[in-house]
Amino acid sequence: MKAIKNITLLFLLVVLIMNASSIAKYFFPFNHAEAIAKYSKMYNVDPIMVSAVIKTESNFDVDAKSKKNAYGLMQITPDTARWIADKMNMDNFSLDMLTDSDTNIKMGCWYLSNLNKEFNNNDLALAAYNAGRGNVQKWLKDPQYSKDGVSLTNIPFPETDRYITKVKLYYKIYKFLYF
Repeated sequence: MKAIKNITLLFLLVVLIMNASSIAKYFFPFNHAEAIAKYSKMYNVDPIMVSAVIKTESNFDVDAKSKKNAYGLMQITPDTARWIADKMNMDNFSLDMLTDSDTNIKMGCWYLSNLNKEFNNNDLALAAYNAGRGNVQKWLKDPQYSKDGVSLTNIPFPETDRYITKVKLYYKIYKFLYF
């Protein structure tokens, strides 16, 4: 009887291991892969980073809306969206477009690229994506948060610190599962 139980457990373990990737991919989907690839390439951002940001921001929910009034996959706020649309010369932009996955990813990739160009550092770009570029600029000028004006020694917003940690963890998971 004990041998049958052990064989059954071993069989279940083997099945679980063989399906681990499928199980992980259920919890870490890679939806909208074409749009992510297209706009990541167009705006020279890492598609794995874009996927990790989307997972963190909306868990790939196209209709996500935050308490701070951010919309879509990449959780773009109305003010930021209007600014991005203006910089991208998007004619006839409306906030309804933020729930269109293609438009949201395009704008989010452009914005990540813009932040990467300004800060030349992934962690700072992620901090700015979460807390706003103005906050990151202030932190870099404050010796309490930056010793060199180029990198942060600590982040005063715990939410932003957790955000960066989460995106970087998801980055590793997405890289392992899909790339």
